[in-house]
This record gives sequence, C-alpha cells and structure tokens, in this order.
Amino acid sequence: MPHWHGNSSALRENFAMTTEKSTAVLLCNLGTPDAPTPAALRRYLSQFLSDPRVVEIPRLFWLPLLHGVILRVRPRRSAAKYASMWSDAGSPLAVWTQRQADLLGQRLRESGLPAPVLPAMRYGQPAVGAQLQGLLDAEVQRVLVLPLYPQYSAATTASLFDGVADWVRRSRRYPELRFVNDYHDHPDYISALAGSVRAHWEGKGQRAQHLVMSFHGIPERNVRLGDPYADQCRNTARLLAQALQLQPEQHTVTFQSRFGPAQWLQPYTEPTLQALAKAGTRSVEVMCPGFVSDCLETLEEINMEVRHAFLQAGGQAFHYIPCLNDSPAWIAALGRIAEQHLAGWKTVPVGAQHSVDAIDSQLRKIEGQSLGYKVARFFGLLGR
Repeated sequence: MPHWHGNSSALRENFAMTTEKSTAVLLCNLGTPDAPTPAALRRYLSQFLSDPRVVEIPRLFWLPLLHGVILRVRPRRSAAKYASMWSDAGSPLAVWTQRQADLLGQRLRESGLPAPVLPAMRYGQPAVGAQLQGLLDAEVQRVLVLPLYPQYSAATTASLFDGVADWVRRSRRYPELRFVNDYHDHPDYISALAGSVRAHWEGKGQRAQHLVMSFHGIPERNVRLGDPYADQCRNTARLLAQALQLQPEQHTVTFQSRFGPAQWLQPYTEPTLQALAKAGTRSVEVMCPGFVSDCLETLEEINMEVRHAFLQAGGQAFHYIPCLNDSPAWIAALGRIAEQHLAGWKTVPVGAQHSVDAIDSQLRKIEGQSLGYKVARFFGLLGR
C-alpha cells in the first residue's frame, strides 16, 4: 500500500535554515482513497459523506441512508472508476498534490522564504490533524493553511477549517494559524488559467467553436443560505473570458458532479454539452477552472463520460484542457498567493534549541505515524 511522506529530507534541510519562530505551509486538498478497492472507497466515502458540511441533511435521516444503502453500493462502482486511472504512484490527485507541495516549497526557498510545505488531505491521508501535530512536534510555531480550492465554499473551505479546529480543540498548544479563504479572482491564478488555454490553442493549431468552463456543483439551497461559491465561480469565468478576449456566445459556465435528487447549481455540464452538439456545435474545449489538480471528477467524469455524451449527441471534436497541475505559471501563482499571506512573519536565524538532530527525530516520528500513502516520484506516468 502506498505511504505518504511529508518530503522529510527537504523538511530537515529547510527547518535547519528557518526561523526562530519557524513557519510552514500546509497545502490542503480534498482527499483520495488509499487504494482503488471497494474497502478503501468505503472508508473514504464514509468519512467524506459523513461530514455535515458536505451533506446538509439532518443526521437522523442521512446516516442510516448513508450506511444502510449508499456505502453498500457506491464503493464498488467508484473503485472501478479509480482503478481506470490509478498508477504505481497512486491516485492522480495524490500525485499532483505532492508535486505541488514540493514545487511550492522550492519556489518559496528561491524567494527567500524558507517555509517548508506539507501536503494534507481533508479526508483520507495524510490527515490535516496528523500533519499539524507533526509540525508542532518539530517546533514549528506558525502555519499558513492554504487550500487548493480557488473558490470558497462551506462544503470545502469551511470544512477544511473545521478539520483544523477539531485538531486545535484536542491540543494543549498549537501554532499561530493563518487561513487563505479563496483566490478566485487573483490575477496570477487567472493568468495561469488563461495561459493553459492559450497553450492548448497553440498545440492544436486552432480553437474549438466553444469553450465550456465546468465547475463542481453544490446544492442551490447552499447558495440561498449565503454560500458565495456560485458568484465566485462565475466571476472566475468572467475574468478568464476577459483575459482570453472571448465573446459571450463563445463560452459557457456549467456545474458538474451532482449528487442526490436536490436541485444543484445549473446549467449542468453533461446536458449542456449534449445541447450544444444537437444545436450544431461540432467542436468544444472543456476545462475545469475550480480544480487545480486533475482527479476523478476531471479525468473520468469530464474527459470520459461527458466526452462520450457530447460525441453521442452529434459532436465531432471534444478537447479536454488539463487542470493547472504542476504548470510553472500555476506554481508561480501559488507562490505569490502564499507570499502575500505569509507577509509579516519575518524570518530570523534559527535558535540553538532547534537543532537539526532534534528536528530529524521529530520528522522521523511524523513518517512513522503517517499511515496511508507514499507518492513516488513517477509523475511521468500520468502525463498531461
């Protein structure tokens, strides 16, 4: 079974050079199962779908349905989908999150901010609480929590903050904490998205007739209750279309991954692509700006299921534009976002009490406690 690590060799080197009030970045993503098996999916989905931020249905009604029906049926289907894209390095989301953490740490060091970067998952491993405890044990005193969610939603961003708060409630002491709420309109993020589209156009030698920007959906009820997610998604799309100089008739915003019978944000992605094909649009490009790491929802749902639906409806060319993943422009944007939120945490030479040997000992404990995944350095297996 794969086993996550916190890039401990780099951490030991960086902590030795860091500050008297040592600073680290916790780079957080949603999560991924341990393996593409029904048992692993059952554990993962149980944690994910039991979160009241994710499913806002009274526990009395939801939990019996979840454990009595959904977790008996869905894990096997989901496991087959994960297996179709799993590599020796692990799931795509695990690989890209580790890669982004490594590259962000390198970027910060080059910028004169020797703040180690650890990956963490809200669900699954490496767990947010375990990573925070490891940093505290290594005498880190300041932590920037940086979600890999450009748009804020209670189901993602707020849930992550809940996970941090759960660990704080159980801890006798904890480091200073800063949180990044969103960066949906950050100029460098928009520029990275626009650059990925332009690179796709250059690689193909032409543009498709229509660009579809597909974001993960949430229930419409969440928006009525005050969640800013929908507005932020549409603002991201507006800024991206503006950067690409697209006219309104050349692009569409849609929402994917609907779960359950409730009304979710519309228009839905798959029916929109089918309607475009039936109306005579022969070629489309589809991207997922809200996902910064390719994962099941982009590689399987969009690039396989939605592709098939568009072609079956009469479309002729479906082009998927990969997520930002490890593109230099995205790593630069992520570095800039981190630098802005780290501002004011001045670094000074490390004190004698933070010896390399002591840090090494604590990091070895982290490695021993991090059960779950090790993301090997086989990134070429996934391609772009």
